[in-house]
Amino acid sequence: MTLQVMLQRFGWSDRIAPHFLPYAALGYRAARVAQMHRGLYQLYTEVGECFAEVSGKFRHQAAGPRDFPAVGDWVAISLPAHSGLNPATEQGAESQHAIIHAVLHRHSEFVRKAAGSKTEEQVLATNVDTAFLMTGLDHDWNVRRVERYLTLVWDSGASPVIVLNKMDRCEAVSDRMAELESIALGVPIVPISALYDQGIEALQLYLQPGKTVVLLGSSGVGKSTLANQLLGQSVQATQSVRAADSRGRHTTTGRSLLVLPSGALLLDTPGMRELQLWTADDGLNQAFEDIDELATQCRFRDCCHEHEPGCAVQQAIANGILDAHRLANYHKLQSELAYLARRQDQQAQLAEKQRWKQIHKQLRSHPKLKRDC
Repeated sequence: MTLQVMLQRFGWSDRIAPHFLPYAALGYRAARVAQMHRGLYQLYTEVGECFAEVSGKFRHQAAGPRDFPAVGDWVAISLPAHSGLNPATEQGAESQHAIIHAVLHRHSEFVRKAAGSKTEEQVLATNVDTAFLMTGLDHDWNVRRVERYLTLVWDSGASPVIVLNKMDRCEAVSDRMAELESIALGVPIVPISALYDQGIEALQLYLQPGKTVVLLGSSGVGKSTLANQLLGQSVQATQSVRAADSRGRHTTTGRSLLVLPSGALLLDTPGMRELQLWTADDGLNQAFEDIDELATQCRFRDCCHEHEPGCAVQQAIANGILDAHRLANYHKLQSELAYLARRQDQQAQLAEKQRWKQIHKQLRSHPKLKRDC
């Protein structure tokens, strides 16, 4: 059995193979990142599961957090001489860890701004085909949040599917679906009850062998419950949510790539209490395609859709075609991305300034180098 065939159950495809050829020529093996554990990476390989760490050269050449492996990545590795078929374990000598030498090309990538005040990117998941964007049909209902998640998904390169969970708690499911259909143009919407295993069969269309699906949504929305239903067993821990606001505590503490009985791969993620975008110009345009289409009819090309004469967007609001709250959220996300871009530019300028400061310091400490320059 060839390497490619053995790795197909983890999502290997002809789309990945060409990117691995240079590393195969060097004698490396292909593996997929299933989990991350305090600097170690749990991998799926053709000889079983193992833990790995990045090489010293990799760590030295990485420009930032985005360059390091993330859950879902395909990587080029070298295995210990006597790795055998041992299961992944953090016990044992360091020499038993595989070494990651490179991250292969990502065909999709979910990136957000890391939580907190620090301007830093965080990769949530990679090489995903479909994103199940979960939202609850309970007290946690929030259309504006769905718009934000859709912006992230469209920008990632994956395809979104909105999963409306807890249909057993809602008497107006069709009204909720209609509300989302007006803002999620062309996006499939699937109502389910993960707890009572209702409607889940409709998701099987996206759970084909070798395909990777990621679960995204707020804490307490039911991602772990759905994961357990799809797995056919209780693997992910679940907890009850507060009745007052339908909020729950984080039950999934890390991202995990799980192989489903259908042959698909499910990437479960912790609930996010905040989702700050990183860069999402394309995603924003797709998530708000209706506003972009209306904008082409505005009198002025640089119309901001606020108080300008001949604004087709404002006219659509006046005619009841467009929700004013949707436009407000569009402006909010635009402002957020513009502010973040300025912070990123400032950070890049500071890093460049520090780099030249270090170069000048080295020149001053080496008179011969200074004279040669």
